[in-house]
Amino acid sequence: MSNHKSGKPYNENFRKMVVVLYHSGQSVRVLSSGYSVSKVSIYPWIKKLTPMELEYGSSATPDDYAKLQKQMLRLQQENDILKKAMAIFSKK
Repeated sequence: MSNHKSGKPYNENFRKMVVVLYHSGQSVRVLSSGYSVSKVSIYPWIKKLTPMELEYGSSATPDDYAKLQKQMLRLQQENDILKKAMAIFSKK
């Protein structure tokens, strides 16, 4: 029942399915043997794809959270540039 082709990475849907099965109570050992995936591969998937609880009952994966932090930083930088431009143009 292997979903893995030799030399190619596992696709995202397969990884998500394995993580969902882990959270439904299956052990990493059982998943590893059942899907012919090393335990060493499964643990990072669990870490990456397990949602973190956020404020107001929402959740996000660590990857989503990192993307949001990068986007927030970019928007803050844009905002600073616009504030400086506004100050320059309001003086004229």
